[in-house]
Amino acid sequence: MQVHIEDASDVGRWVRAVRKAQGLRQDDLAAMVGASHVFLGDVERGKGTVQLGRVFEVLRELGIGVSLDIPADMAADTSRQRQSE
Repeated sequence: MQVHIEDASDVGRWVRAVRKAQGLRQDDLAAMVGASHVFLGDVERGKGTVQLGRVFEVLRELGIGVSLDIPADMAADTSRQRQSE
């Protein structure tokens, strides 16, 4: 299922929902990714200053994939740039 994400609070709501659906406690998930329960609470509350890399660890652990919908003209430009490197 794909969902539209507008801000950190959207990410937090989905992290919490998926965690609960998987029957994980907040402190257990935090331990699984090497973080504190305070960090995970911050993610779930949508705190905008959490470390992005750590958020990706949480998402991966929950099996949540992330993709970006890049405008077509930008995607073509990026492909050309990579080929010239």
